[in-house]
Amino acid sequence: MGSGILFSYPQLATLAGLQGVIVYALSSACPLLIFAALTPIIRRKCPEGFVLTEWTRQRYGALAALYLGALTLLTLFLYMVAELSAIGQVVGALTGLDGLPVVIVECIVTTIYTSLGGFKISFLTDNIQGAMICCLILIATITIGARTEIRPELIADSGLLNPSLIGWQIVYILPVAILTNDFFLANYWLRAFASKTDKDLWIGISSAMIVILIVLTLVGCTGLIAVWSGAFPGDPPMEDGSVAFFLLLEQLPNWVVGIVIVMAVCLSTAAFDSLQSAMVSSASNDVFRNRLNIWWIRGAVVLVIIPVVVLALEAPSILQIYLISDLLSAATIPVLVLGLSERFYWWRGFEVVVGGLGGVLTVFIFGTIYYGDAQLGGELILLQQGLYSGDWGAFGAFIAAPVGGLLWGFGALAARLTVQFAMSKARGTRFDALDYPIDVPQEESDISADAEEEAITSKITGKFF
Repeated sequence: MGSGILFSYPQLATLAGLQGVIVYALSSACPLLIFAALTPIIRRKCPEGFVLTEWTRQRYGALAALYLGALTLLTLFLYMVAELSAIGQVVGALTGLDGLPVVIVECIVTTIYTSLGGFKISFLTDNIQGAMICCLILIATITIGARTEIRPELIADSGLLNPSLIGWQIVYILPVAILTNDFFLANYWLRAFASKTDKDLWIGISSAMIVILIVLTLVGCTGLIAVWSGAFPGDPPMEDGSVAFFLLLEQLPNWVVGIVIVMAVCLSTAAFDSLQSAMVSSASNDVFRNRLNIWWIRGAVVLVIIPVVVLALEAPSILQIYLISDLLSAATIPVLVLGLSERFYWWRGFEVVVGGLGGVLTVFIFGTIYYGDAQLGGELILLQQGLYSGDWGAFGAFIAAPVGGLLWGFGALAARLTVQFAMSKARGTRFDALDYPIDVPQEESDISADAEEEAITSKITGKFF
């Protein structure tokens, strides 16, 4: 979690009320369990892997791995932009000072200690920062509860306890967006693969899920409290809901604001150092196959931080940055994970790449038809109107991306098999594109399912076509 949670979760609370707070918190915390479920499977299929792209290379070939690696690096880049934008806005909102010096200092400090200590130091700092955040959240919660006066008449007038269209739409949008996008976060996979045993993995992720669920619910509720106390005017056209948390803090003592600043810096550095380390690992492994000296990679990541800072200063919406990445992942991940099942042994990297790109194209087609304008259809890919436009554009986009991706993927499968069938006929060879990778004799039917699965998997290595 980064400091961006202080903007996005209270903002949704001012628009979708209690329903939005609960859905957003559950949608953010529960998808973490997918790592506990899938990591043991992927680790068994790819024992030497430490990020998702390693399994992708083994299963789908180098081109598909490069495609996923590029999307992973893009996602990490967008998350870095969002994080630096958030901490700059936090400092500006709480102190009235320019947030740029804080952003620069954070980049320098995290770069130094992650370069010297790698991911191990990131694990260590996460533990320290996590303990600090828990204490600070507790103090801030007690203070807000004790010092904020809620006006009962505003509770009824706000309508935030009632269900809403946005609240029902995000019941589908957020789980799909966040679940698929988590696959692109290499810092999550690095942590998952670092677990000693599958039991440790389940314990760690379950604990994290509970803590995150509690923290995000508390942060989201500040948006409700801001409206019910009169700190937030409750009229989105007049005031941006993303500042609801900070409007609430204006009613509290300065020492509480100081605690929140410390909390925000801890959140930001904990997230940013993980993103840096993940980008180094992904670039080194996915692009250069660990053949380039790691210090060259670290130097390149430092250079990447320069445009990250520039874009962070101009970022219009933190939530929009997340949503762009979410839409890409919603188009790509469904066609990718089909390969985890041995029943889809005939699924290839060609289908994954065509399906992923086709899913994005389907969003454009849907947007053009829905809005009757090609330009608005293109803007829907970038979710220019955000998640809370009040229409069905964003909802349709998150249906079009995964469904379109699967349809394009199966279309690519049909095209590939047709070409391969025609080529086998022209060459006078047997058509074997749908053959099992390995034949298990009948007398060996007593082989365990796991052993047979590993044998089959060992033969499915890197086929793009």
